[in-house]
Amino acid sequence: MTTNLRKTLVAFAAFAALAACVGQAGAQTTVTVNPGAAWIGYMNVSNLPAPDGDGAFQFGSGWGTADLTATFAGSVLTLGPNTIGDPDPYWYIGGGGPGAAGNKIMEANMYVEETGTLNGQNVTFTGNVLSNTFTQAHTAEAFIRDFAPDYSSFDETVIPLTPGVFSISLATNPDAGRHVQYGFTTTGVNVWATDVGPYGSVQVTGVPEPATIALAGLALLGVARLRRR
Repeated sequence: MTTNLRKTLVAFAAFAALAACVGQAGAQTTVTVNPGAAWIGYMNVSNLPAPDGDGAFQFGSGWGTADLTATFAGSVLTLGPNTIGDPDPYWYIGGGGPGAAGNKIMEANMYVEETGTLNGQNVTFTGNVLSNTFTQAHTAEAFIRDFAPDYSSFDETVIPLTPGVFSISLATNPDAGRHVQYGFTTTGVNVWATDVGPYGSVQVTGVPEPATIALAGLALLGVARLRRR
């Protein structure tokens, strides 16, 4: 190993150690849109609001993420209008089929949950919204939620998904039994599968963590110095 390369690696190690110390001292944690994370799906279903319905909550249950609809292609997450293949009039006015109007409001939650690991920290959730072509029939938001141990209550912070980088933060409760979630909510009327195109979609991806960017910059600087010598 050359002297110059050894000096560069020592500098990297020192910087990484400093970054870790700063993160621990400030109790800061940054999370982003990682396709390798353990994503969970949950759906809340309500009746249509007046004048077509009473807006009453119907039920909430765990759903597969693909059924939300929320799918990854590489590093890009696409959020689309929820579709239900059941033609029952419970789901579609007059019964389901091409052109049928949805009979429910679907709140699709796509999230990662941590229990006892993000507690008592200032959690930041960030990502890059590549596009949002949703019509007024649907909305999409990023959120961080801090649930009580029995899920009876929660604190949250939310932001609408508009093109560009988003960043939201929440100071979480230190109770080790609480559940911290971060992810996305897509809300709107259910749409028959063949009719989703005109309703649009949202595409979002992750952003590098600040420490990763800084280390990459140092690596490029080190390589440049070695080449000059």
